[in-house]
Amino acid sequence: MWPRVLPFATYMAFIAIEPIVFSQADSGSDARGLWLYPIKIAFVVWVLFLFRKSYSELNRECFARFRDIFLPVCLGLLVYVAWVRMDFSWASLGRAQGYDPFQISGQKAYLLVGIRLFGAAVVVPVMEELFWRSFILRYIISTNFLAVPIGKFTVASFVISTVFFGIEHHLWLAGMMAGAAYTLLLYRTGRLWPCILAHGVTNFALGVHVLVTKEWFWW
Repeated sequence: MWPRVLPFATYMAFIAIEPIVFSQADSGSDARGLWLYPIKIAFVVWVLFLFRKSYSELNRECFARFRDIFLPVCLGLLVYVAWVRMDFSWASLGRAQGYDPFQISGQKAYLLVGIRLFGAAVVVPVMEELFWRSFILRYIISTNFLAVPIGKFTVASFVISTVFFGIEHHLWLAGMMAGAAYTLLLYRTGRLWPCILAHGVTNFALGVHVLVTKEWFWW
């Protein structure tokens, strides 16, 4: 279980210390708190790399047909469109910190933008799908989760994983919507890669949305 849990735990540990770092950083000068995200992503990538040989579910054939790509991309975009319309005050947990890389001027801001997009669209989907769709979804069915086929459906595993995936996010209702969508895709394909692709498309589209609208709270 640890190869699928530790990358997620590492990511969440950094989220836990973010308020402390940002409260001590001077946003009017160097915005030191913004550099915590690249550090967080670097640590998660390192942990994923250490356990890379343990992810047998990622060694299966990725995309054999056009529809293997088309469906996840379409789903990812639909989740993005729904996400940005679900920022209801009653469906949020606390207040989003927000992430404005342009608090730092010059080339460093664009470096932060690139790292943020890479982290959101590549690293986070791999890390979260390994944890939620590969581990949690199967662990709810059996503690011997590796014996449970990827994409096996039970009502309890679907509902519980969807609820907790939502609670992990600031916008819990949007999170539940996304979690349900990615899980249904897993049931449809029986593979984890399409879920990673759909998740990545959603996060990349949301990142582009943030950069175009300057609505930093989505980040």
